[in-house]
Amino acid sequence: MTDTPASAASDAPATATDTPASPAPQAPLAGLRVLDLATLFAGPLAATMLGDFGAEVVKVEHPAKPDPSRGHGPAKDGVGLWWKLLGRNKRNLTLDLSTPGGRDVLLRLAAGSDVIIENFRPGTLEKWGLGWAELSAANPRLVLARVTGFGQFGPYAGRPGFGTLAEAMSGFAAVTGEPDGPPTLPPFGLADSVAALSTAYAVMTALAGRERTGRGQVVDMAIIEPMLTVLGPQPLWYDQLGYVQPRTGNRSTNNAPRNTYRTADGRWLAVSTSAQSIAERVMRLVGRPELIDEPWFGTGAGRAAHAEELDEAVGGWIARHDAATVVAAFEKAQAAVAPVYDIRDVMADEQYRALGSITEVEDEELGTVKMQNVLFRLSETPGAIRWAGRPHGADTDAVLAGLGLTGAEIAGLRDEGAV
Repeated sequence: MTDTPASAASDAPATATDTPASPAPQAPLAGLRVLDLATLFAGPLAATMLGDFGAEVVKVEHPAKPDPSRGHGPAKDGVGLWWKLLGRNKRNLTLDLSTPGGRDVLLRLAAGSDVIIENFRPGTLEKWGLGWAELSAANPRLVLARVTGFGQFGPYAGRPGFGTLAEAMSGFAAVTGEPDGPPTLPPFGLADSVAALSTAYAVMTALAGRERTGRGQVVDMAIIEPMLTVLGPQPLWYDQLGYVQPRTGNRSTNNAPRNTYRTADGRWLAVSTSAQSIAERVMRLVGRPELIDEPWFGTGAGRAAHAEELDEAVGGWIARHDAATVVAAFEKAQAAVAPVYDIRDVMADEQYRALGSITEVEDEELGTVKMQNVLFRLSETPGAIRWAGRPHGADTDAVLAGLGLTGAEIAGLRDEGAV
């Protein structure tokens, strides 16, 4: 991996009637064909991640009920901004899968695809005659990723499932917030995003398996499970010790000092001392080296038990200095500190700028838009953002024509309400 910025958009944006350009041949997933049948965040974001590295993604939306993410959050000139990120690098097709024509088109698309990502409630595809039996019959090498709140089986499988429920049921909310406050949910799609990363990984794992067996398979992704995984060893702690992690605010039960501290000029800084050597450097820096010799200071748990004293030492010193002075002093001492940013700070930060973490993309509706770049840098086969999310159904005719359908056949599907 190099430290050069990830590739930004390089192709001119297509108009709503044009078919977007194919990914560069050197893209690592070039030639991989993905159908994104999912809505909102976890499934579609997984497809976005595959598209960023060259997969040819076709987004399938209902003709009258677009992906709700198009209407989530702020909009400009009536154009939803969240969709510009979530829909990037995807061609857009409208298709009502519950109609005979829509079913037939999807089976034809599946026959030439590698991956389908869906997030309908279990049994919905089967009701339409589009379950695994039919899809795998159309294409035995197909990978079907099924993303739901609770998985394909079990007592909760039929429930509606959203990321918020996973954040609650995984144990995340229970450990988030101040000790004397309520459980706290994140103000963004955390569980969906973690599930999207997990789904992209699961799809690539299934494709690697296909190289060995020649057969596709089903990926069953329950959004509650990735969140449980990222919470670490809590099941082990409870199993072996009966220990239930409490809410500790910004403090940690595993080390101290670890908190946010306010500077003399009103900025907030985060300090972490996960390593013993860092904790010692911080104590020397803030003028309390005698604490290093305390018998409890030698372990993270010991320091955590004395967090009040350590916070007073660190917080008191930071409160007497402005943010720039504190950061410079911590850097000189090789101790870990970071400013607490909002999005304005992220957009202006020199490290993000050096990495190319935020990039500009030309868009047919809004002109130039800024968004997060591809997720990581590859030195030989980089990813790229070729276009931002396109209008609803912008590529329907082109995709159907690519299947060999005539103009009259496409018109018939429209008359049926299938597209």
